[in-house]
Amino acid sequence: MPRSTMTPSRMDLPSVEWKRVLVLLLVLGVLVLLASSEAFQSAMSWLLEKAGPVIEAHPFWGAALFVLLSAFSAMLAFFSSAVLVPVAIHTWGEAVCVFLLWCGWMLGGAGAYVVARAWGRPVVRRLVSNELFGRYEKRISQHSSFGLVLLFQLAVPSEIPGYVLGLARYGLRRYLRVLAVAELPYAVGTVYLGSSLLAQRSLVLLALGALGIFFSAWALHALRKRLGP
Repeated sequence: MPRSTMTPSRMDLPSVEWKRVLVLLLVLGVLVLLASSEAFQSAMSWLLEKAGPVIEAHPFWGAALFVLLSAFSAMLAFFSSAVLVPVAIHTWGEAVCVFLLWCGWMLGGAGAYVVARAWGRPVVRRLVSNELFGRYEKRISQHSSFGLVLLFQLAVPSEIPGYVLGLARYGLRRYLRVLAVAELPYAVGTVYLGSSLLAQRSLVLLALGALGIFFSAWALHALRKRLGP
């Protein structure tokens, strides 16, 4: 819903971002159920047994592929590398997995920025949600403060900010600093969620997931308050 066509009454309706929060709550509930499912744990063990030796035999290319797929997940709404996180944890451990995931998301954010700056709006509108993109395109500019852009990166789906800021010609170095700060806590949270799922720690999984969703909801509320109607 582009801003110019939105009426006050429509602004009060559940937005795409809040629907995303509800979806995350649903996903969290499913993950908690899976953590206690013997069938799921058996399937995960089979996957780790098959994938682990292959990655260990090709450590560089395995890490490069994981980073590349993580980058794609940060650029495309319909693609996710989350299913690979348990495999990465099993292969490299939590600390290395956080680093690789963070690098991938950094690469993806920078890639989205470059695509938007080089090829412009027609290409971007084929890759992201028109509703979200139209809402933020004219509210975020090259003169936006570091704090506002950081809040923007924390609050909205990761595939949106790079494209918006690339079109706005926001400074690349400033954006990379924002990206580095914003993606690190999400990388840590994602890896520890995956670790809790593998270890069948349902309560820890629930607590971490709820904390992450609460943080995302807070960031979204703060962003909307800063941007205004």
